[in-house]
Amino acid sequence: MADPREPPAGRKIHRATQEGRRNASRALALLAALTWALLTGCNGAPNAVFTDVTEARRLAADLRVQFNKASDGSDRAVMADTDEASVSFAHQAEEATKTVQSDVSDLGPRLRNLGDPNASQALDDFAKHLAEYLTLDRSILELAVENTNLKAQRLSFGPAREAADAFRDALQRLSVASKDHCRAESLVAKAVLAVRDAQVLQAPHIAEADDAAMTRIEAQMDGLEAAARDAVSALSGLLEPKARPELAVALASLDRFKDVSAQIVALSRRNSNVRSLALSLREKPVLTAACDDSLRALEEALAKDKFTATR
Repeated sequence: MADPREPPAGRKIHRATQEGRRNASRALALLAALTWALLTGCNGAPNAVFTDVTEARRLAADLRVQFNKASDGSDRAVMADTDEASVSFAHQAEEATKTVQSDVSDLGPRLRNLGDPNASQALDDFAKHLAEYLTLDRSILELAVENTNLKAQRLSFGPAREAADAFRDALQRLSVASKDHCRAESLVAKAVLAVRDAQVLQAPHIAEADDAAMTRIEAQMDGLEAAARDAVSALSGLLEPKARPELAVALASLDRFKDVSAQIVALSRRNSNVRSLALSLREKPVLTAACDDSLRALEEALAKDKFTATR
């Protein structure tokens, strides 16, 4: 209530302030009423259309995030340089894929309630492309976690090199204990060079994707190992009896090199890393793009916010 002692101008300002407050209160009440009308139906229950639209948009957004996580995890599994990392990234991809499938299952009924044919069609398209993508991705992940090329590489850089070095060292000791030193040194050099050449061929075999090319490399490796064995056989005829134990060491090292080479070839033939990388680079991008296009169409349809409840 205005103070009667207050000047007329002051009373006028006071009345204007009160009126402004009443107007603000009425506006807030109207906004609250409109919000409640939007959120509730005739019976006071949450509006089904509004709820479905909001949840559909949330699921569509999560669908895109989880699909990208699944695709990224798969790529990381292929590029990982250890078994542990490959398995870890593959697990991440599989977990994200489960969430994608769950989102698709939850989103379908909501889109049917909304009665939007464009959104429903986009989800159907995504589900179709996703099925193709998952079939390919399972093959990629199964190959990636095998890591046969990486395992072959480790054998080549480790046990195979160690066996070749042991063979060289034993032969060099043998050349000193021979009857014909010059002839012995020549045979030792021939044997060592043949093993080193075979060792060098392991790397291109591991990286090769073509079966025919691998067969040619294997033939070269077999020929070189045979040449090394022939040189050692010829060397044995020049040795003093006391050198026989050292000859046995050289032959055992050559046998070990051949065994490890056979393991390398078997792992390399499986070619899991090369094959998983090829699938990721050549086939996967097409299916990933198709899934992305469907998700984009789904989000665009939901953004238009033109739905009719069917229940």
